[in-house]
Amino acid sequence: MRITDADKPLFTNVWIIAETVGGAIQPVTYELIGAARGLADARGSRVAAIVVGGEADASLFAYGADIAIVVNGPEFVGFNDELECASLNHLIGKYKPEIVLCAATARGRALIPRAAVRTVSGLTADCTGLAIDPETGDLLQTRPAFGGNIMATIRASNHRPQMATVRPNVMKALPPDPTRKGETIREQPPDAGVTNAKRVIETVRGGESGVNLADAKVIVSGGRAMRGPEGFAMLKRLADKLGGAVGASRAAVDAGWIAYPHQVGQTGQTVQTALYIACGISGQIQHLVGMQSCGCIVAIDRNPDTPMMKLADIAVTGDLFEVVPALAEALG
Repeated sequence: MRITDADKPLFTNVWIIAETVGGAIQPVTYELIGAARGLADARGSRVAAIVVGGEADASLFAYGADIAIVVNGPEFVGFNDELECASLNHLIGKYKPEIVLCAATARGRALIPRAAVRTVSGLTADCTGLAIDPETGDLLQTRPAFGGNIMATIRASNHRPQMATVRPNVMKALPPDPTRKGETIREQPPDAGVTNAKRVIETVRGGESGVNLADAKVIVSGGRAMRGPEGFAMLKRLADKLGGAVGASRAAVDAGWIAYPHQVGQTGQTVQTALYIACGISGQIQHLVGMQSCGCIVAIDRNPDTPMMKLADIAVTGDLFEVVPALAEALG
C-alpha cells in the first residue's frame, strides 16, 4: 500500500515465503532465510517464514527464522496461486510486514505478483542482491536491467511491504543451528471473498534426463569458443571425471551446440556450485549473474583480460582444447 513516512513504523519484520513441493521445504527457502536474516538484523527486527499449503518444521528455525506462520487445509491441493494469494494477502493485512521475499521460481513468479497488485506494493523481480539503506531503512534491491547489460538498484520508498523475488542459488543459506527455537503461529485460510477458478487435477514433473544443474556440486561450462557440439563432448568427459554436470553460455545454446537445460545465466539457471569451470566464456553480466556465487571459479581462456578471467579464483591462460584434455587425463 502507498504510505507516508509517518506510516513506516507500522510495518515491521522481514518475511520469506517458504517454497514447498509435495509438503517438503525446498532448499531455496533456506537461502531466502539467510538473506532475510541479514536484512532483519540491520533493521533490528525478526524473520518470519510463511508456509501456505504446507507445514513448518524445525529446519526453518535452525536456518535463522524466528517465527513460522502456517496456513494449511484440505483445500490446498497442489499449487493454487489464487487460494495461496488470498491467504498471503490476509496475513499481510493482519501483521504488516516491512519486507516480503519470495523465490523467483515458477511458483513464486505466479504467486507474488498477484499479492503485490492486491496490496498495492512495490515488487522487484529476479534480485541478485539485497541490502538496507542505513539512512532511510529502505530495501535496496539489485537486479540486472536492460537485457542484463547493467545492474540496477531499485527501491520502493513509498510502498509497504517492499516485495522482491530472489533467484535460486544466488543467496547463501546460513549454517544451520539445530539448537535454535522459534514460535509457530497457525492461521486459518480466509473464508470469504476468495475466488477459486481452477482445480489442480494432476502435477507432472519433467525435464531433460540427466540434466540437474541446480543440485550439481561441480559444473564445467563452455561458451562460444567451444566451436561446436564436439567441444561440449570434450567438456562432458572432464565433467564425468569430476562427478559434475555440463553447463553452457547462452551463445552456445543459441548456436544449437547444446540444449537449453544446460544454460547458465540470466535467461537460464542460476547455480551455486562448489566448483565452476568456465571454458571459453568471456563473462558478460548476463552469464555472471547466474554463477558468480559459486565457491571456486576456474576460468580457461586465451585472453587474460576477459571479465570471467578477472572474476575467477584461478585463471588459466591458454588453449582450452589443450588444457581441458590435459586436466581430464591428469584425473585418470
